[in-house]
Amino acid sequence: MKYRYTKYTGDLLDQIDLEDLVSKLSDLLLSSGFSNPWGDPSSGDEDRTMEALHDAILEALFSGGVLSEEALQQLLGEPADGDQEKARQQLEDLIQQIIDKMMEQGFVTNAPDLEQEREHRRGTGGGYGEDAGPVKFEVTDKALDFLGYRALRDLLGSIGRSSAGRHDTRHLSTGVEAIAAPKPYEFGDTLNLDPSSTIMNAVQRLHAEGRPIRDQGSGVGDRELGTAGSLIPDPRSPVIDVDYPDLMVAQSEYQSSCATVIMLDCSHSMILYGEDRFTPAKRVALALSHLIRTQYPGDSLQAVLFHDSAEEIPLKQLGRVRVGPYYTNTREGLRLARRLLERQKKDMRQIVMITDGKPSALTRPDGQIYKNAFGLDPFIVSETFAEVNACQKAGIMINTFMLARDPDLVAFVRRVAAICRGKAYFTTPYTLGQYVLMDYMDRKTKTIH
Repeated sequence: MKYRYTKYTGDLLDQIDLEDLVSKLSDLLLSSGFSNPWGDPSSGDEDRTMEALHDAILEALFSGGVLSEEALQQLLGEPADGDQEKARQQLEDLIQQIIDKMMEQGFVTNAPDLEQEREHRRGTGGGYGEDAGPVKFEVTDKALDFLGYRALRDLLGSIGRSSAGRHDTRHLSTGVEAIAAPKPYEFGDTLNLDPSSTIMNAVQRLHAEGRPIRDQGSGVGDRELGTAGSLIPDPRSPVIDVDYPDLMVAQSEYQSSCATVIMLDCSHSMILYGEDRFTPAKRVALALSHLIRTQYPGDSLQAVLFHDSAEEIPLKQLGRVRVGPYYTNTREGLRLARRLLERQKKDMRQIVMITDGKPSALTRPDGQIYKNAFGLDPFIVSETFAEVNACQKAGIMINTFMLARDPDLVAFVRRVAAICRGKAYFTTPYTLGQYVLMDYMDRKTKTIH
């Protein structure tokens, strides 16, 4: 009996790297309202429908390199076959399997209370028809954490990986890893003795005092053979009396902790003018959060959104926030960030502000919002500079990452940096991540004086 062997192609779903696919869907999963710039962010996520997810997966399969050429040929078949309906059905089945697998592994989930809403519609005669509306999905915390990890890996891959651990400063401390000349021991130092320097100090002191260095067998202080198993010292070994002033300790780098508030501008301009600037900002914020959690565990990170007003948001909600038809209340964002940082007992405290717009709103003492759509209103600007001065007095550095190049705005940002001795970076959504991470990790230019 003869056997015929054919090449095993396997299941197409097994050939798809699901994590790579989720990474390519990040623009959809972190969407900020760019598809509908005039929508109300409180009305729901218009682009979080299963149809939008289906279309994004379809584009990733054909344009994102998720499937190889051989797999695509296997999926679509030979053009000469002419069975387009069968190929279309296979493609739809594969996309549905991918969605099911994403749900099974916890990257997305159905919108909450969906079944309850369906039952309600059944009871009122609504049924499953068009009145039920499109089925929506939600991004899980696992997916947001994974996207932060992938963003961090991609960014560090382009700028070079940093060494794990804390922030370097100009200061020296006593520790285990010696990087500088030893120094005399002072009360409170880590007792990491430098043996050679300590013994040399003792020898020099004894010589200056005219005191001889005693041998083991010279009489006073002789050691005798003790119990079985004890060592007999070498009679030729000298005995050096070490005193407190002789002690020398090794110095190591002083590594500080840092408290950071990342301020994200979610005003309307962040998704206007044909460019989505807010989604890259969220991606960078997620990467920074993952970096701090994994490599700088002694640091803290908080997130503040500023628009008509300002509010703190939990880090786990960072990937879900959206822009809206808002103005830019920079002063209120800085005020909230300063209050949050004043509660932190860290060596360094800084604000990382990502914005593209001029200050155009201000909260009055009575709670009313004063707005000027043209921006750089003298009253708004003066009050914003007053808050920058308050941050400077509190020892808080402001590093601004500007996504616009308007000359008046450039002058405003540079003055902010000059007041608080921070830095101003004029970047684009494509290079924002590299600038933010390099600024955060390069602690040698941000020292404690």
